[in-house]
Amino acid sequence: MITCFIRYEIDPYKKDAFVEYSRNWGEAIPRCGADLVGYFTPHEGSISTAYAVYHLPDLASYEAYRTRLSQDPLGRENYQFAQREKFILREERQFFKIASTPHAELIKP
Repeated sequence: MITCFIRYEIDPYKKDAFVEYSRNWGEAIPRCGADLVGYFTPHEGSISTAYAVYHLPDLASYEAYRTRLSQDPLGRENYQFAQREKFILREERQFFKIASTPHAELIKP
């Protein structure tokens, strides 16, 4: 199992647009095969940092998921919405495997 963390830098004056974007992914991402934990918007502290977190079995599953997402009508519409409204200033994607126990089996190198 891998977990994808996406860190966004968003325009703080367009937070509502990011919330709409997040809700749209809340429908499209699970439909396309990822286990969405959620999207997180600023509440206190930073006013421009947001996150998304989801799980997939492995990187091959991630590639297949991304293909399905790009073909999904709501997925395509959401990509276009973000490009048009320009509320995402920067996006950084990182992949992790859980290493703690007893929450997961130890990952062997």
